[in-house]
Amino acid sequence: MRTLYQTMYCPRCRKVRIALAEKKQEFTVVEEDTWNLRDEFLRINLAGTVPVLVDPRSDETNDSVTVVGSATIIEYLDEVYEGTTLLPGSVKGRAEVRRLQSWFDDKFAQEVSSRLIFEKMERRALNLGPPDMEVIRAALEHIHYHMELIGFLTEHRRWLAGDELSAADLAAAAHLSILDYMGDVPWHKYEAAKDWYVRIKSRPSFRPLLSDRIMGMHPARHYDDLDF
Repeated sequence: MRTLYQTMYCPRCRKVRIALAEKKQEFTVVEEDTWNLRDEFLRINLAGTVPVLVDPRSDETNDSVTVVGSATIIEYLDEVYEGTTLLPGSVKGRAEVRRLQSWFDDKFAQEVSSRLIFEKMERRALNLGPPDMEVIRAALEHIHYHMELIGFLTEHRRWLAGDELSAADLAAAAHLSILDYMGDVPWHKYEAAKDWYVRIKSRPSFRPLLSDRIMGMHPARHYDDLDF
């Protein structure tokens, strides 16, 4: 059985969970406290970061395969397992998927999701005091042009990177799902982005995320509603 080491409010981990489900691969989840790392986990990934996938599928040395980092895991899954193709066949198509996956995992994370997750979730878990409202306000302001980008792309394409679902959609949806849990996505202003999210939210691979509950924080009322 594959093992995914993650934290509940890690968007990149959520992306990998969706990808595994799209590939129809069973896996177990181990929650890691990345603020208080276990020696056992550090032996698996010395960097102490999540997600990490340990796959019992043997390589030429008959050892299990350990894959670190969400983008690397996505490409690994596409190379070794059938199911939904997460990176398209053409060089140009793969470049566009990687561009957008990086946009959400790096730029969106730096400007929006990482800030809100730290201020609203991690501060509470670590007893670091009240959230910094200046940081929250800045993140909520930055979200708008990212939503405009999603709307623009989905008005010209069926999915973010082209005609087929890809890792770009998984990355964007994983980050937004955490913010949607907190009720911080202004869906009412961005109908095209909302329509895209409804489509990916309704996929069987995404539905397990809707049952996630973060200790001490209830989700927004519409969080697990497929037609919100």
